[in-house]
Amino acid sequence: MQHSVSIRDLSLNFGSVRVLENLNLDIAQGEFIVLLGPSGCGKSTLLNCIAGLLDVSDGQIFIGGKNVTWEQPKDRGIGMVFQSYALYPQMTVERNLSFGLRVAGMKRDEIGRRVARAAEILQIEPLLARKPANLSGGQRQRVAIGRALVRDVDVFLFDEPLSNLDAKLRSDLRVEIKRLHQRLKNTMIYVTHDQIEALTLADRIAVMKNGVIQQLADPHTIYNKPVNLYVAGFIGSPQMNMLEGTLNGSSFTTDDGTVIPVGNYDFAVPVTGAVKAVLGIRPEHMVLGDDVARMPFATDAEIEIVEPMGSDTLAWTKIAGRSVTFRCDSDVVIATGQRIRLGFDPARGSIFHAETTNRL
Repeated sequence: MQHSVSIRDLSLNFGSVRVLENLNLDIAQGEFIVLLGPSGCGKSTLLNCIAGLLDVSDGQIFIGGKNVTWEQPKDRGIGMVFQSYALYPQMTVERNLSFGLRVAGMKRDEIGRRVARAAEILQIEPLLARKPANLSGGQRQRVAIGRALVRDVDVFLFDEPLSNLDAKLRSDLRVEIKRLHQRLKNTMIYVTHDQIEALTLADRIAVMKNGVIQQLADPHTIYNKPVNLYVAGFIGSPQMNMLEGTLNGSSFTTDDGTVIPVGNYDFAVPVTGAVKAVLGIRPEHMVLGDDVARMPFATDAEIEIVEPMGSDTLAWTKIAGRSVTFRCDSDVVIATGQRIRLGFDPARGSIFHAETTNRL
């Protein structure tokens, strides 16, 4: 199977600092891959290596089956959209879109066709005569995407394109980018630190830490079966609740002596004997009210903080001496200081080895 983009044993050093180390990644034709992680994890550096904006220290990069490791960016068959719009302020939208094509010596008719197509896809046709100063942030980012689109390439690279926009515009453009991918079916590699963007846009997510891909999987797997504690803690808002204790057979005993049955849990690896472990439960997997009776584990708790979110409500309490968060429907009336019965099914959770931090 030929991949759209293949990265083989890629390493990049800045002096004595190793930013990427022996990184391997295969991206299928038409796939939407999101590189996700906090600042400094190497995601933008990896994207810049693929784009040819950084020279790699070791390894190879293939695009469309061709080794482009040492090719110039213009010869790699890519279109790139940056976090900053990087538009020419003195040029109209039409001139911004066509500038690269004119420099390349493309015929005027073909330039016109490509600009018209990009403007129609991105719904910026009424803006073609305007200059960037007369556009909103969302409109400018659409023009920046259009400038990559007119190149008519197989691979598009996005480097945090929505970071400079407000929440409403980010949500709107996220939908537009998803619609764009479904229409074009081009390969797209998208860098972000925003897990919502990653979960909503990606076919697969590569969660990165210190230049290493921790987990590469579809959003459902990343969210429900994180491969280690780092991925579990990074994905999810609010974060996954973590209870520390000891795993022994079909029971998990927290550090304060609370016993939680885990007989229905689907272990990723065989576990023998007593093992120090961490049990993680997502806030939305905790239940209260009549549903508690069906849960393998339940306990009494006192609500410490209530945070109404509109469609649902977040609340903080303590289980086994540890602060935990749970999410419930906004119709459920709860108040600070109220005693409640709270339960969950450990089979819906995640158990990690306390020392290796890997999923058990």
